[in-house]
Amino acid sequence: MKRVFLYTFAAATLVFSGCENDLDIENPNSATIESFWKTSADAELGVNAIYSTLHRGGPSRWLPFLTVIRSDEGLSNSPGAGGALANAMDKFIQPDYNFGDVVAVWYDMYVGINRANQVLDNVPAIAMNEPLKQRLLGEAKFMRAFYYYHLASLWGNVPLMLSTPKPTDMPPTSPQAVVWAQVEKDLSEAAAALPAVYPNDADLGRATKGAAYALLAKTYMQQKKYAQALPPLKWLVEEDGRNIYGLMEDYRDNFLINRENNKESVFEIQFAENPTENHDDDTDPRTDQLNYGTSIAQFWAPSGIGWSDGEAHRWVTREFLQERTTMDTRDPRLEASFIYDSTDARGPSFSMVYGRTFRSRFGSNNKRVWFRKFQNDHWKDVEGYRSPNNWRFIRYSDVLLMYAEAINATSGPATAYQYVDRVRQRAKLQPLSTAMPGLDQLRFLNQLKHERITELSGEGHRWNDLARWGDLGPLLAPRDPGFANFQVGKHEFLPIPQLDLDINQNLDQNPNW
Repeated sequence: MKRVFLYTFAAATLVFSGCENDLDIENPNSATIESFWKTSADAELGVNAIYSTLHRGGPSRWLPFLTVIRSDEGLSNSPGAGGALANAMDKFIQPDYNFGDVVAVWYDMYVGINRANQVLDNVPAIAMNEPLKQRLLGEAKFMRAFYYYHLASLWGNVPLMLSTPKPTDMPPTSPQAVVWAQVEKDLSEAAAALPAVYPNDADLGRATKGAAYALLAKTYMQQKKYAQALPPLKWLVEEDGRNIYGLMEDYRDNFLINRENNKESVFEIQFAENPTENHDDDTDPRTDQLNYGTSIAQFWAPSGIGWSDGEAHRWVTREFLQERTTMDTRDPRLEASFIYDSTDARGPSFSMVYGRTFRSRFGSNNKRVWFRKFQNDHWKDVEGYRSPNNWRFIRYSDVLLMYAEAINATSGPATAYQYVDRVRQRAKLQPLSTAMPGLDQLRFLNQLKHERITELSGEGHRWNDLARWGDLGPLLAPRDPGFANFQVGKHEFLPIPQLDLDINQNLDQNPNW
């Protein structure tokens, strides 16, 4: 079942940007701050507008490039922008500090933050049902934390804006540690206010207590605060969350459009197809033509179907071949994760690519690999700019592997094995406790690195995994040539857009840029 928030133009346009238009003429038909924020309906529309930001180009198209393609599991040979797209997203060659596809993510994260700030500034004064008010405020805090989580992960040191901005505001750069602290605070408060489940299907896709706890654990773990990550993970795995979440029996079900929002989904971004779409700017008054889908499928689909601007490295497929299942078959997650000459274990004459065999499309010697998880080849033979396939941002298997990592980091692997076993057994692999008993702390962590790439490849976690483990650097170049250009102390963070530095003299550029 799917639920997509279809937002009104009035709520979505209540946003300030970092720049002012040269000519500002009031539209008498548009909502203003003074006329809005009066009723509970206004409060809910305001929160819906925060979610609506996820349909904009930055989060729905370009963010996966920064979290997947820029890591060692992805690559880009895109000719887009004269090669600038591949340079920025894969090769650590920044063509322009204002390069639009990267800056779109930065800009849209702040659009979402500003919308959340308006809710948090204005909803407390609305006379309305108090439990609903607290829930909506909790959702706003969760979403603000979601956007700052990505800013802290990708840019590190960013301006921290916690109230509705005024045109004269010039916030300084906040160190990454300060940004993480705010994310922790927002998520802790959100978890206290949000329901564990929503009683109505109409609310599918809204943030829950479990989503807040899972993102809070991720935030702690990025800072190596493993002990602090244990309580929210314990709630998800051993306490109330164990009765809400679980693993789907079939791994592939997590990426099909008719299996969305299932029991394994802790938080997923909701998309829908609008056949009349022609733009993804949710401040545009042409709401009947707004794209509620994602174009990532079009940009990552194989040549002849999509643009192939993002692809997978072949080394990742070999990770799945290290072990056979208990039935002496190949790891089934490989077929679910990639389109390549051996998606079907029998080879290119049997591997299907959008209704045709790999051999008929590309021959037998093509070694390219494409991510499959959020594509639509399971129900149609073409792609487009309005894919309705939800992006599963946090799955329960991720939670189980995080819990194992946090336990191992704090007390060793003895009690951590069981959570890895659950993930492996779904893939029909031997339990790790049987296949590799008695691992010490370091060897268990190294095995977890393998478990996470086979379970979560192409889902947007790899960059942060590498950063958390201290593995980002030129040593990755043998399996991802782009990392030959990686400069330690520089490329861990993206450059702050020059446009913002020019406007706000209180901002500092990231180190070595």
